Amino acid sequence: MRKPSIRRTCAALAAVTSLALAATACGGTTKEDVENEGGAAATAGKADPNAETKKGLTVGFLPKQVNNPYFTVADKGGEKALEELGSTYKEVGPSSATDTAGQVSYVNTLTQQQVDAMAVSAQDPGALCTALEQAMKNGIKVVTYDSDTKPECRNAFISQASADDLGRTEVQLLAEQIGYKGEIAILSAAQTATNQNAWIEIMKDELKDPKYKDIELVKVAYGNDDAQQSFQQTQGLLQEHPDLKGIISPTTVGIKAAAQYLSGSKYKGKVKLTGLGTPNDMRKYVKNGTVEAFELWDPARLGELAARTAVALASGQITGKEGETFQAGAMGEYTIGEDGVINLGKPTVFTAKNIDQFDF
Repeated sequence: MRKPSIRRTCAALAAVTSLALAATACGGTTKEDVENEGGAAATAGKADPNAETKKGLTVGFLPKQVNNPYFTVADKGGEKALEELGSTYKEVGPSSATDTAGQVSYVNTLTQQQVDAMAVSAQDPGALCTALEQAMKNGIKVVTYDSDTKPECRNAFISQASADDLGRTEVQLLAEQIGYKGEIAILSAAQTATNQNAWIEIMKDELKDPKYKDIELVKVAYGNDDAQQSFQQTQGLLQEHPDLKGIISPTTVGIKAAAQYLSGSKYKGKVKLTGLGTPNDMRKYVKNGTVEAFELWDPARLGELAARTAVALASGQITGKEGETFQAGAMGEYTIGEDGVINLGKPTVFTAKNIDQFDF
């Protein structure tokens, strides 16, 4: 948990203009992964918070998908931090956000190349575990960011914000917009996405509060982190549920595709939309009245914190044990939470009043 309150600065992220472009959702970890797996078994040894920060390290970044605007920004944040710390950055990864076997292969490649640490955004919570555990046996420090594995398969996880913060605030944002009454739906990414499943469970829990008694969640749809599929799923939701009042899409791909559909339909301004999106993707939909408010964190800062955590691990300043603290440069001091989870901070809510202040 970050102690100082630090306002996010924003990095440039090119807006995705082609509907056919598949950009990834922003990930987290499942509620079950965080709460029930019994701790970060990957931790070993004793931390020395006064240990000198090592230079000349090599840290490999393995996103869910390379050449993806979201991960390009996140990983550039990591690259900048490593340059500042005197270490080397490299990026490898699959071209598809659902190529889990490809991710496993790249973990093995980084292990064979004997990198000092790797930062991985996992496509699946369990599929990478065998390969990651082998990497750790070879002395490689493993950080997950954006989307987690099981805790025993890494040393630490950099979470965009707490799953609780994200899941509850998205319900709250939509409820306010629809007057706490009516049918709503969720447009998710893939059914196996650890981030989406965590947030959806918390959304369902939030909806149990009596103040939402007149709101009914009628369906969870899946666009598989594909813009065209997400567009079609939005269309299908409205055909299947003509009285739908609102949609939550906790994925940068889904919310943009849904906004694109709504803005050109009779539902514009009538069916409310919120979720997780980038300001550059969503600006035009906020300004034309399709979207009132949505939220996100700064992906560049997520990548930066992943890199700084990897170096702190490789330097022996932390092991990933709950309660350990470390200094993440100008980002401030962070404390490792339960199961080795480190929260970046609270998300930012974007509206017509503030969206032009951000460029990413």
